[in-house]
Amino acid sequence: MSFTLRSVKVAPNSASLEEARTRVFDFFRSACRSIPTVIDIYNLDDVVSPSQLRSSIASQIRKNSHITNPKVIDMLLFKGIEELNNVAEHAKQRHHIIGQYVVGSGGLVQDLGSKDQANSNFLKNFYEGNYF
Repeated sequence: MSFTLRSVKVAPNSASLEEARTRVFDFFRSACRSIPTVIDIYNLDDVVSPSQLRSSIASQIRKNSHITNPKVIDMLLFKGIEELNNVAEHAKQRHHIIGQYVVGSGGLVQDLGSKDQANSNFLKNFYEGNYF
């Protein structure tokens, strides 16, 4: 077991915030370059355009723009690289990609007010918070 652990190489930590920032930009570029492949693999031509996927990836990165600790940025970057590898290696199914990157946190429900008149506030909050 120790032999297999020696062969795993972990990227060195970023020395500064600028180095972490350039790594994030490099990751964003590689993610954008893989968008056409992802669209072909998951057959997303009819659901989303490449620019919409690009903006979804950018919003996921911007969500953590307030973080200034390089070690935390490296950890989030590692998670992003793993996610990109899982998507590119077809480890997810089509509905996972659509739910996470196309539909987003808003879900498919547009009009909760007219349908849920008889439900309690607890159920309304549960349904709103349970979509990704």
